[in-house]
Amino acid sequence: MEDKLAIISKIIDEHRAITGHIKLVGDSASDREAMNALTRARADWIPGRLEILAEKQKKLQQTMSFLDEGLKNHFAFEARYLPPFLGELLMRALLLEHREIRKQIDEAKSIVADTRLEGLSREELLSKESRVHQTVSTICQLVEEHAIREEVVLEMLQRALEEKG
Repeated sequence: MEDKLAIISKIIDEHRAITGHIKLVGDSASDREAMNALTRARADWIPGRLEILAEKQKKLQQTMSFLDEGLKNHFAFEARYLPPFLGELLMRALLLEHREIRKQIDEAKSIVADTRLEGLSREELLSKESRVHQTVSTICQLVEEHAIREEVVLEMLQRALEEKG
C-alpha cells in the first residue's frame, strides 16, 4: 500500500513541481517544468537582428530537446507504474495522449530545425516567428490539458488508496 501511494505521490509531485529549469542528465522533468521552459524560450523568440534571432533559434532547439527528453523520461515512468492503477482502457487513453504530445514535439523540433533565417525579409521573419509561436503554443496547451486531466485521476487514486490504507 505504501509503495502504491509513493508512486502516485511521486507523479503528482512531478506535475506540481515548477523549478524553472530542466536538468539535462539523469532527471525526468515534469510536464509543467518542461512547458514552463518551453514558454520562456518562446518568449525569447522575437524577430530582430538576424544574429540575435539565430541565437534564439538555437536556444529554442535546445529547449525543445530538453522538453522531449524530460517528457520521454516522465512518460516512461508513468507507463511502467500506472497500469495496475488505471487498468487497460484508461492506460491506453493516457498513452494515446503521450504519443500525440511526442508527435507534436517532433513536428515542432523539425519546424525549428528547418527554419532558415538568412536572406529573409522582415515580413518573412515575422511569418516564421508566427509559425514557431503557434507550434509552441499548441504544445504548451496539449501538455497543460494533459497534466490537468492526469492530476484529477491521480488525486482520485491517491484519496482511494489513503482511504483504503
